[in-house]
Amino acid sequence: MTTSAHFSPDHDHHTFDVATTCWFLVGSTASGKTEVAPALAETIGAEIISLDSMAIYRGMDIGTAKPSPVARQRVPHHLLDLIEPTAEFNVTEYVALAQAKVSEIRARGRQVLFAGGTPLYLKSLLRGLLAGPGADWEFRAQVEEELRDVGVASLHARLQQVDPLAAAKLHPHDKRRIIRALEYNKLTGQLISHHQTQFEEGLPSDRCRVFVLAWPRPQLHERINARVDRMFDDGLVAETDGLIQRHGALSRTAMQAVGYREVLEHLEGARDLSVTVDACKARTRQFARRQETWFRSLSECRWLDQQPNQSPQAIADRVCAAIDR
Repeated sequence: MTTSAHFSPDHDHHTFDVATTCWFLVGSTASGKTEVAPALAETIGAEIISLDSMAIYRGMDIGTAKPSPVARQRVPHHLLDLIEPTAEFNVTEYVALAQAKVSEIRARGRQVLFAGGTPLYLKSLLRGLLAGPGADWEFRAQVEEELRDVGVASLHARLQQVDPLAAAKLHPHDKRRIIRALEYNKLTGQLISHHQTQFEEGLPSDRCRVFVLAWPRPQLHERINARVDRMFDDGLVAETDGLIQRHGALSRTAMQAVGYREVLEHLEGARDLSVTVDACKARTRQFARRQETWFRSLSECRWLDQQPNQSPQAIADRVCAAIDR
């Protein structure tokens, strides 16, 4: 499944159309999006499009906390279970599929609610797609090997020489994006910082309907810990083992899903189960921090502070009230 679709903020009206007319319910892992989304969708007459880069994989259900069959019966959900976990998938493909779904849902006279937590997908829908060449896996493997000897600081220093503007914007430990900036330069001969300028311009929040479910960090960490425990109770180890038995290996993109790599290492004998559970909790907390950092960088987002024991319907009503104000 590949597409050359390119949506740019400057010359494609679809992007701002989605940004200003669709609803978005986002937040970090374990913030409660999956529970609130059906209540909000029913309130506004919407169908839900998943905004989750891992929920597109079939069979990866427990670790990605997909909406339950009951929730899916209650409200139509789209862009779930699209491909096998052996396939690669990227943001370009996602945006093209999402645009098609938006048109389809609107043709039925329904509203569109995007729900999920993948910040790059959100940013690409709101501002257009930062199109660029596909991954050069050989280059990435080579850099990863270098990193074992020299460390990420020297990689950041290398980017400072190649593209000082990109280096200034990136955290010196943001390994993934530093590698992407170097890769972009290698493959195109151009600087990613020049290409990104339009991608950095967002709309004011009052022109959009983008809501972030926000929790105080201690409470979010409690929710993450409880969710990870629940995933293991629900059979995450057996699910991962079944995927490996069936497919032999997961694709590079599928392996980015939090939890599966740790469980795989456990199955290979690298660590015992209790240490694996703790490793999943730690990685999920780190991931949640990264998600929040992304959401804070988007001018389109409105933050909705969460309170314990508030029902999904009460939260949905608060979202609608914020729009009506």
